[in-house]
Amino acid sequence: MLDYEAYCKIRDCHDRQHLTITQTARALGLHPQTVTKWLKAGQYRPRQSPPRASRLDPFKAQVVRWLDAHPYSAQQIFQRLREVGFEGGYTIVRDYVHKVRPPRRQAFLKLAFAPGECAQIDWGEYGSIGVGSTRRRLSFFVMVLCYSRLMYVEFTVSQTMEHFLACHEHAFAAIHGCPRKVMVDNLKSAVLQRLAGEAPVFNPRYLDAARHWGFDIVACNVGKGNEYGVVKNMCCSITNWAKAASLRKANSTYYSAKERAGRRSGRAGRATAFVLPHRCLLRMPPAPAPLFPD
Repeated sequence: MLDYEAYCKIRDCHDRQHLTITQTARALGLHPQTVTKWLKAGQYRPRQSPPRASRLDPFKAQVVRWLDAHPYSAQQIFQRLREVGFEGGYTIVRDYVHKVRPPRRQAFLKLAFAPGECAQIDWGEYGSIGVGSTRRRLSFFVMVLCYSRLMYVEFTVSQTMEHFLACHEHAFAAIHGCPRKVMVDNLKSAVLQRLAGEAPVFNPRYLDAARHWGFDIVACNVGKGNEYGVVKNMCCSITNWAKAASLRKANSTYYSAKERAGRRSGRAGRATAFVLPHRCLLRMPPAPAPLFPD
């Protein structure tokens, strides 16, 4: 039986080099009838062995029923088969169990939020932007209310703590209140250390700001992107707006389009948090949060 490489050589000799069947057979060390057969075939088809009967065939339906009822191991299935008269070996049972076993899918808990209960925040970035005679990295701060999906976006040229807290202040002012919880994805501005199974170590400056505004910080578990999908999905859509020529144009272009989109669409059946802010969100403190350490 020829392999695919030998078949390609036959086609090359005949189609590109225009050799005769005899010349092709002599060049490749094959019988002329073999060359003729594969030229007539048109395309390569590997030999398929006819299926052979297996000692496991009479028991396959029972194996499937056992696996549907309980996640037995291959060894447990083999032992149960021996009890009902199976005389084959363990290897064939193991291979069949791995083939028909239902795939194990990780279960995810669907998160639900009350109006004004929680917001998710994150930094995003898209290339660079011209600032004067130089170029700076273009970043954007995103805050999304988890219930209503009301989103605040601010483009900046830095991700420092001062910019981080200032964006919070601007976001709370824009939505006319503060959520009771803010969920973060372990970014360094909020979380200094996050180890699996241990309580997160929050940034002291961010803790002070959270106490000032009155919200609790919630850090996502390590490697659990499903807990943070609301703001991550929004970040993907924002990158389409980050191609503006200037920082002011980036902010104004995005918000004008977002305002038009907000008038066209809404989350049907929900009394959203931004419709009744005084009922759903915490009131803003009279004084702004200190952005710079004493």
